[in-house]
Amino acid sequence: MKLYNELALWWPLVSSPAEYVEEVAFFLPLLAEITARPSPLLLELGSGGGNNALHMKSSFSMVTLVDLSPQMLEVSQVLNPECEHLPGDMRTVRLKRMFDAVFIHDAIDYMTTIEDLRQAMTTAFVHCIPGGMVLLVPDHVRETFEPMTDHGGEDGEGRSVRFLEWSYDHKETDSTYVTDYVVVLREDNQPVTVEYDQHIIGLFALDEWLSLLRETGFEADYVVDPYERYVFVARKP
Repeated sequence: MKLYNELALWWPLVSSPAEYVEEVAFFLPLLAEITARPSPLLLELGSGGGNNALHMKSSFSMVTLVDLSPQMLEVSQVLNPECEHLPGDMRTVRLKRMFDAVFIHDAIDYMTTIEDLRQAMTTAFVHCIPGGMVLLVPDHVRETFEPMTDHGGEDGEGRSVRFLEWSYDHKETDSTYVTDYVVVLREDNQPVTVEYDQHIIGLFALDEWLSLLRETGFEADYVVDPYERYVFVARKP
């Protein structure tokens, strides 16, 4: 996916860190019992450009960020130099240590099969201490998905981005939907360039999420956030 690899250095203009303040203001109270502990540790899987970590890290004594893309980790290191950054796939990474909380934002969307999703949940489980918590934040569940379009982008120093995002379910009988991106890039006085990027996103029913979390070993529930997303709140006994 171009957005997370060759276009990664443009990410802060595609998805501004400032846009995550309200989201984190919703997530942190869900983790209040964890952040009240002495020296709590946070693991974020699929941490991307570090926008969530920027606003969450002050509530934890240490934050470890894991992402599949080295380029996105480089972007995050600029925002979060005090955090630990490690390359890894959320389905298979094993750090051989445990954390008070594990957080997976919309990177969980790239689990496109039940087995992918089960593996990511297992990774969260084995890295979570007994009595710890896990938050999973998919953009959609099957029951709430509707085709949509969006646009955005910002101006930076000497360069600008604008993008169009179009999501649709091209085959309702499978476990995925499609998001197409058209990204327009302008840098200094150079000619404008246009990039196309297609993302295949996982789409699962609410009961599938809850059943998988419970099969993995969690006590699981959900809340609906201000963006009408289902945020899965899981506790490890």
